[in-house]
Amino acid sequence: MRDMLREAFDDADVEGFIHVRDVDGDAEIGLGPDEPVVLASVFKIPIVLEYARQAAAGTLERTERLTVTAADKDGGIGTSGCADDISLTLRDLAHFMMTMSDNAATDVLLRRVGLDNLHATLRELGLKRTHLIGGCAELLGSVVVELGLSGLSDEEELAGVSEERIRALAVRDPERTTSSTPRETTTLLSLIWRDEAGPAEACAEVRRIMGNQIWPHRLSSAFGDEVKVSGKTGTLWGIRNEAGVVEYPDGRRYAAAVFLRTTSLGFRDPKADAAIGRAARMAIDHLRA
Repeated sequence: MRDMLREAFDDADVEGFIHVRDVDGDAEIGLGPDEPVVLASVFKIPIVLEYARQAAAGTLERTERLTVTAADKDGGIGTSGCADDISLTLRDLAHFMMTMSDNAATDVLLRRVGLDNLHATLRELGLKRTHLIGGCAELLGSVVVELGLSGLSDEEELAGVSEERIRALAVRDPERTTSSTPRETTTLLSLIWRDEAGPAEACAEVRRIMGNQIWPHRLSSAFGDEVKVSGKTGTLWGIRNEAGVVEYPDGRRYAAAVFLRTTSLGFRDPKADAAIGRAARMAIDHLRA
């Protein structure tokens, strides 16, 4: 099976790292499961968990409202691309962060729950190799500084940067940026799906939010409508990820984390996207057999 996984990644011209485990059992399989990997937006899973834990504990109110201002926006998806300031409740910020990977909503919510609190939760859960350097502003801000850009919204300015400089960016290096391992990622997901990552109320809220992700082109691309897929994607230059839980009608559940390093630095790579779903499906079929 590991040879087949390597072949699936080779066919897509990517370097792949994967770990899949039975949420309710001991069965697991992986390819480089303990290698450090760049999380990209997969790091939003521990943020939504920290929000939900604090909400369940009563240390914050889900209906508390915060404002996303121009200082939070990067011109991307959701509130990040809105022209005007937007006031949202914490639960709506969590919704936008997870369902469409809204970077501005992420940073506003992370400031509220606290990076130190998040890291304390990760340590409590035994996830010693999962570390965040900050929010999206820190991740993308480092790119602006390293490349000497005025910002990331100027596509013409970014297009003038050499491929060599892009490949050398800290955000592409797990030793210098927000990172984890495939095994720790599936461990976190399994704890959430078993109500062991915090109060049952908090875990249920995270599961519900993750079940509403709008991107169908990676993990869920390999499964039919009868299978529920709850996930979170992550994308940077030459980095394509997704981590999530696949639930079958027979009640069996599998946590899957697939992290790719791609030859292409473009943000559209259908073969790599499909390889995420294909590899996860192959691994899950192997465990189910």
